[in-house]
Amino acid sequence: MANVAKKVSWSGRDRDEEDEPPAAGEATPVLADLTPDLCLPQETEATNQFPSEIPHNEKLLSLKYESLDYDNCENQLFLEEERRINHTAFRTVEIKRWVICAMIGILTGLVACFIDIVVEKLAGLKFRVVKDNIDKFTEKGGLSFSLLLWAILNSSVVMIGSVIVAFIEPVAAGSGIPQIKCYLNGVKIPHVVRLKTLMIKVCGVILSVVGGLAVGKEGPMIHSGAVIAAGISQGRSTSLKRDFKIFEYFRRDTEKRDFVSAGAAAGVSAAFGAPVGGVLFSLEEGASFWNQFLTWRIFFASMISTFTLNSILSFYHGNPWDLSSPGLINFGRFDSEKLGYTFQEIPIFIVMGVVGKLSLYIHRPCLQVIEAMLVAAVTAAVGFVMIYCSSDCQPLQGDSVAYPLQLFCADGEYNSMATAFFNTPEKSVVSLFHNPPGSYNPMTLGMFTLMYFFLACWTYGLTVSAGVFIPSLLIGAAWGRLFGISLAYLTSGAIWADPGKYALMGAAAQLGGIVRMTLSLTVIMMEATGNVTYGFPIMLALMTAKIVGDYFVEGLYDMHIQLQSVPFLHWEAPVTSHSLTAREVMSAPVTCLRRTEKVGTVVDILSDTSSNHNGFPVVESSPDPTQVAGLRGLILRSQLIVLLKHKVFVERANLTLVQRRLKLKDFRDAYPRFPPIQSIHVSQDERECMMDLTEFMNPSPYTVPQVWLGLQAVPGTGPAWLAALGQRNTLVSSPGFIWGSWLWQSPITTDTHAEVSCAGRSSVSLPPSLQVVGLVTRKDLARYRLGKEGLEELSLAQT
Repeated sequence: MANVAKKVSWSGRDRDEEDEPPAAGEATPVLADLTPDLCLPQETEATNQFPSEIPHNEKLLSLKYESLDYDNCENQLFLEEERRINHTAFRTVEIKRWVICAMIGILTGLVACFIDIVVEKLAGLKFRVVKDNIDKFTEKGGLSFSLLLWAILNSSVVMIGSVIVAFIEPVAAGSGIPQIKCYLNGVKIPHVVRLKTLMIKVCGVILSVVGGLAVGKEGPMIHSGAVIAAGISQGRSTSLKRDFKIFEYFRRDTEKRDFVSAGAAAGVSAAFGAPVGGVLFSLEEGASFWNQFLTWRIFFASMISTFTLNSILSFYHGNPWDLSSPGLINFGRFDSEKLGYTFQEIPIFIVMGVVGKLSLYIHRPCLQVIEAMLVAAVTAAVGFVMIYCSSDCQPLQGDSVAYPLQLFCADGEYNSMATAFFNTPEKSVVSLFHNPPGSYNPMTLGMFTLMYFFLACWTYGLTVSAGVFIPSLLIGAAWGRLFGISLAYLTSGAIWADPGKYALMGAAAQLGGIVRMTLSLTVIMMEATGNVTYGFPIMLALMTAKIVGDYFVEGLYDMHIQLQSVPFLHWEAPVTSHSLTAREVMSAPVTCLRRTEKVGTVVDILSDTSSNHNGFPVVESSPDPTQVAGLRGLILRSQLIVLLKHKVFVERANLTLVQRRLKLKDFRDAYPRFPPIQSIHVSQDERECMMDLTEFMNPSPYTVPQVWLGLQAVPGTGPAWLAALGQRNTLVSSPGFIWGSWLWQSPITTDTHAEVSCAGRSSVSLPPSLQVVGLVTRKDLARYRLGKEGLEELSLAQT
């Protein structure tokens, strides 16, 4: 298979990792020089030289991403620690898990409060300044100065938000949901859960919303919650170089993954005031690993998050005992008695689901700060021109409109187009839901839907921190209300054809058609509206949008992941992959290490720039080169780095004692930023020493038969069995041979499945004559994808 090269970046621009070494991958490239007495040679295709760069292409798979270690390495150190844990220690660990989840919920709620209050203050200041200027020049003439002021304010604010994202932390661009989804799937995305990313994300989303872009602040809360969870669960900050010496037991990918799932759910809960919806979102859209014990902890974190937000915002708004602000956006309550639905409306809701799919955002890579400023200025200009040209004047009633613009309307009236454009998107959504019939002219809604849709398409992909939840809801609410007005006209004002009700259905259909969420979005909409009556029609609209959308193209987040060439493993293998076997998809030959290996050999293998191996099979050391070298285990690059750093050497090959007894704490202290091999100095004398890997390798790597069908689940031996364990590497064996190493990521599993799988693993017995001939990693599996013409094989891309 020919290899090609390509630059990939979540921000859509090239950027070198200035403070982090290249990520260690998983043996997809093949080493040229191998030890023939350790690994059985295998004829392979000669790989082509990598070109310098090619443009984005969803038919490629990037080699720059590595997998997280979601499987515990059950070496001697791990087993010794597990034996020392008594009942009291186990209960202490469980209590710490609940404490961490509570801290995640509190901090996520506090961050959401900060974002909401700052956006409200800054946006209010901007709108008041622009409104006063428009009122002034409406009387005197020269409204072009008002347009210029609005455009300059928007562009200036967005420029600051774009600069900090583009030049400080590009991974903070967008909502962050695709990145977190990849992280929970087992892909290591550089910088995605760092403290600096959180700070840029929070500041960036505030500036994006205040700058008037067609974005929302709810989506980035999911990324923010995940970063908070990743940091709290480790009990230290690698960015600040502060170690608080707490929660050291959780310093591994397996534990961090569970807390990141809780953080993502807490972010959803804070955004919409929907704790149950947050749990379901983490299950449906985020986590690739799940168990029943995790459910309660995630729900606990979500409840704490929404309660924290509700308490502080209620106190801030002067209603400390009211608790009326459960989320960043509150859709308001829909009265079932006045706004119920009838049986004949059900087909109408299904049709609205179809319409919700027919609109989809487009992705534009390589967007720069100048384009972000241009989009902000154009958004202000479009809004001003549409407000100026609109003749839709409505009577002003009390304080129902936050920033009423009169313009050329009579006294006591306001321009209804301004309630949609001249406001934050959240308040515009609520007004479309709850303003009484007759508040909007159909032409106003039609023009707003069309223009805002194109602005949102242009905005998505900019180098700014922003989400698509609220723009999608706003577009859907606009055309949904227009649909309701048209239906009322056709039915001669039937009482059941309420525009607000159809605005809610249109918002749900629009968002569902873009992100393809069904169960979680149904519950989120029910919790945000406080009305379970609309659960059934919302579910129909969402299911219809998903079914129709999946027929044409994948959802927005899946498209984003494909465009970034991430080796993402879906819940199930492609349905047409029955005939593929391990031998067909594996990379060969593979680099092996002896159980007692020379330090110089280990250093040379890790330093080889032509390879980015992450896992190395360990074989039996044998003085006889003709004797078969049997498989004894598997050791990771990160473990070898720690051994070299601590000089765990023996002077002669016939010694079995090491100079220093390492503990699991030494490996956890180095986690997650293991030093690069170039930073470790090994003298010439030390290169002649030996390393005994017996104590540190995983002695029981997972094995499957040689005849195992490659990507399709075979009862007891296929990916379903592997996924239940969530392991990283599994050796494929036959009598006398090892045919490859498999990696798969876990879908949802229960404890019963895990126990059965573990029982099967413990019963595996490896004959001493097994030999290694190939290696299959995440990338080897992910490059097979179901296309329109059947099973497609993607090309691997070097970065």
